[in-house]
Amino acid sequence: MPTYILLSNLTAQGVQTLKSNPARLREVNNDVEELGARVVHQWATLGPFDFVNVVEAPDAATIARVSVALGARGSAKLQTLTALTIEEFLGALD
Repeated sequence: MPTYILLSNLTAQGVQTLKSNPARLREVNNDVEELGARVVHQWATLGPFDFVNVVEAPDAATIARVSVALGARGSAKLQTLTALTIEEFLGALD
């Protein structure tokens, strides 16, 4: 299944939500699954992004739906990247 990297930054609204309901962070993973994708790994990070998530989705349309649905909430700003394994990358070069 294709892999995508979701980089996110909390908005002021997202910080307030996380502060008042920390469990919401895990609940978002269930929302992602309901949209047809799956969070494989998730990290809170220090630096230019607040969270890095590795997500599997069957296709680009599904991950686009996830990105738009999560971004529309106003709690986070997202950047979505397509990820290739090194083997997939090298295979594309042949």
